Amino acid sequence: MTSEITLFVNPTAGRGRGARAAQPAASALRSAGFSVRTVLGEDAADGLARAREAVTGGTGALVAVGGDGMANLALQAVAGTRTPFGLVAAGTGNDFARALGLPVGDPAASGRLIAEALKSDRLTDVDLGRVNGTWFGTVLASGFDSRVNDRGNRMRLPVGRFKYDVAMLAELAAFRPFSYRITLDGGGTREIEATLVAVGNGSSYGGGMRICPGADLGDGLFDITVVGDCTRTTLLKIFPRVYRGTHVDHPVVSVYRAARVELLADGITGYADGEPLGPLPLTAECIPAAVRVALP
Repeated sequence: MTSEITLFVNPTAGRGRGARAAQPAASALRSAGFSVRTVLGEDAADGLARAREAVTGGTGALVAVGGDGMANLALQAVAGTRTPFGLVAAGTGNDFARALGLPVGDPAASGRLIAEALKSDRLTDVDLGRVNGTWFGTVLASGFDSRVNDRGNRMRLPVGRFKYDVAMLAELAAFRPFSYRITLDGGGTREIEATLVAVGNGSSYGGGMRICPGADLGDGLFDITVVGDCTRTTLLKIFPRVYRGTHVDHPVVSVYRAARVELLADGITGYADGEPLGPLPLTAECIPAAVRVALP
């Protein structure tokens, strides 16, 4: 393995934390004897093209610095290859880092961990989800949660995560269940009324909301959490339990496991790792051992 490492940086992640995190992470890697090349990109498409060039050029590892969006972008370059992937969690949500058991908000520690993992070949293959050629690490959201994302993305004010709290209140005011058709592993199709359907490769989204608490990055299966037809009052009772993962014990919530999930519903956009995938219908596949990750 070459000693040159590519640092793939989102300078705007976490309101500037991405840019600030790059330096201590790079210093830790250099102290361990690695040569560090930084890739920024003029925009997401340009950054991804540069990251892909680094991977095809034989970089020793691709290390994303930022949040879940940046991790998702890096996965598009490194998934399906044998190039190691490292993550310096410096964003707002950092759910993929949590699922992997990586440090959050400590770029120097992250840099040291990645360096040690690369030197000792302490690399682990983990599963990823894939929809129409797009990879994701955490959760594919559809339904009430994705409608909140839609509304929040359209809002200019307020800024930061508070925007999505406001968006959630607005969506609650217009709350209604959705008619889904769900097919698991090519079997029979379920036609249900549901508040949301979350397809989890990882366990959480939204900065620690454990929507799929039993999801395992190494079992080759998704956990699919279905919040069924319920009232606004019931949804408000269930919602706080998502942070502990105990919502799955509520009678209105069902959990399934499958390697392939087909979702169809009108008027819903699918989001994965917080990034829009496009309108349903969508088919997600769990791809075992899709990426090699530097882990503790």
